[in-house]
Amino acid sequence: MPCLLALLALFVPRLVILGLWFFTRWFEGLFDTLLWPVLGFLFAPTTLLWYSVVQNVYDGTWGTLQIIVLVIAVMIDFSPSAGRRKK
Repeated sequence: MPCLLALLALFVPRLVILGLWFFTRWFEGLFDTLLWPVLGFLFAPTTLLWYSVVQNVYDGTWGTLQIIVLVIAVMIDFSPSAGRRKK
């Protein structure tokens, strides 16, 4: 099931964020204000999901693997083809 959720997150990250926000407590306590999750939802959904994974699963520890995946998430969010994908 977690692998299926990870694949779904790559294809429809905004739907995954909405599902996690409404049906779980995944984002609770990660942000001081509502500004950052809203900006992440609008502009960098894959990066927002990875940040929340690091905070929840890895207890906020940023190692080499976490930084490499963060760079990949940013590249997915801000790639030139991102505007041509179906959203």
